[in-house]
Amino acid sequence: MGYQALYRVWRPQAFEDVIGQEHVTKTLQNALLHQKISHAYLFSGPRGTGKTSAAKILAKAVNCEHAPVQEPCNECASCRGITDGSISDVLEIDAASNNGVEEIRDIRDKVKYAPSSVKYKVYIIDEVHMLSTGAFNALLKTLEEPPAHVIFILATTEPHKIPLTIISRCQRFDFKRITPQDIVGRMERILTETGISYDQNALLVIARAAEGGMRDALSLLDQSISFGSDNITLEDALTVTGAVSQSFLTKIVSAIYKRETAEALNQLQELLALGKDPIRFVEDMILYFRDMLLFQAAPELEDSMERVYIDQDFKELAENISSDQLHFWIDQWNRSIQEMKWSSHPRIFLEVLLVKLCQSEPESSKSSVTDDTIQKLMNKINQLETQLNTIRENGVAINKDSAPAKEKAKVTTNRSFKVPVGRVNDILKRATKPDLLKIKSNWGGMLESLKKSQAALLNDAEPVAASNDAFVLKFKYEIHCQMAMNNQEFISGLKGTLQQVTGNLYDIVGIPEESWHKIRQEFVSTQKQDQPESQETNEETEDPLIFKARELFGDELLEIKD
Repeated sequence: MGYQALYRVWRPQAFEDVIGQEHVTKTLQNALLHQKISHAYLFSGPRGTGKTSAAKILAKAVNCEHAPVQEPCNECASCRGITDGSISDVLEIDAASNNGVEEIRDIRDKVKYAPSSVKYKVYIIDEVHMLSTGAFNALLKTLEEPPAHVIFILATTEPHKIPLTIISRCQRFDFKRITPQDIVGRMERILTETGISYDQNALLVIARAAEGGMRDALSLLDQSISFGSDNITLEDALTVTGAVSQSFLTKIVSAIYKRETAEALNQLQELLALGKDPIRFVEDMILYFRDMLLFQAAPELEDSMERVYIDQDFKELAENISSDQLHFWIDQWNRSIQEMKWSSHPRIFLEVLLVKLCQSEPESSKSSVTDDTIQKLMNKINQLETQLNTIRENGVAINKDSAPAKEKAKVTTNRSFKVPVGRVNDILKRATKPDLLKIKSNWGGMLESLKKSQAALLNDAEPVAASNDAFVLKFKYEIHCQMAMNNQEFISGLKGTLQQVTGNLYDIVGIPEESWHKIRQEFVSTQKQDQPESQETNEETEDPLIFKARELFGDELLEIKD
């Protein structure tokens, strides 16, 4: 190929090039120097943090002709052969596409053969969490007691998916996200050696957009170089990453603070016209307010800023805006981002939010007391003291006409969701355990058939009572219950999918968890009152454990076996 991406050209070839993982590289270097090499390693951590690169460097170091060494020389035949992939004794296997039992059995059969050209056979299994259960079982014994000439290095981004029996047989190293400062230092070195000019602030924008991954940062840097014709500017970096420039953020925050609605909406319209993502814009605003709070609390911690650069405009805003106001704004922006993720028109939420913030009274003015207010209070106090002295001298005079009429405050309650108590009780009267088990046994298959957006509403929901034609669906949170039950398209899709997997067409009644406990308890109490006295007598004489279970779960969910 005539051109290679930066992250391939500048892939680390020694432990000193693995940025931000000193706790891993130092341990491996000491183990190499003292020849305390383990038979199996597990490298886990986020993407682009150097796991596979560190594995290849370790493979070169143990097979280097000058071993024992802390770093591979990258000059001997073994190091060069491993780097270009010509030595077959070092195998890099992609577990995502080789995740079957047969592939692992093939490895298990070949490990007993001695290496042909180097000292150690090294198997690097990338994305090892993708292996099937049978493949893990086939790997267990070989991983625990491999031949002396074999080293296994497993790499994964999701260690929680790996069986504990595998993890316990390895030395585990957790790679962490790389800090923006370390990413910027690495990019500066690359650009200096390639002779490309750059803006320091542009590298900071790229580093923060990479979210701790060196590979992501170099990919964005590659795009910026192509976009800017060998000169990386701040605007180029903002365009490539989709971030919003600080000048726009400062103008919008200033407009909100000064309650200039038209100016705030004009700035928003200009941003969206540039193709900026509304959700990314909200995230930038939250980080902007976060950095302002941090600057107010500890101005010397400039390196901890996530989004802003300390300029004069930022300092002036930080001096004028109170911390209470910032807390209020962060809460409002955070709520809006949750709503925007569920909306197909995020721009409307942004415009409404800006209008709301511009028209709301600043928190600082609510708590501040002006001289005029103090003067009015003093006049009122003097007037009350004069009236009190008059009453003491002349007695109390009651004037019915002057008595202020007490008006009852109109209390309006806006209930977000009305629980259908009657329908729930009707289902409870006809509910049976087999009907409920039939729905629960098919619930998982039904969720897989739904769209992801629809299945997300049912994450914390479960059927709790069912008859032959209807069931009660309990939601953990009232807001989820309201969103689901008010969405006719969602209800129709759920009914149709459930009919396909069960064969029955059910009526669905949604209820929040708190309301379900109350209604169910009342239903059980009512059923007990309707029972004949002889049955109540039997309940009093029955086993206390059974009586308590009947009281907690009801007869429809209780099955007693001798």
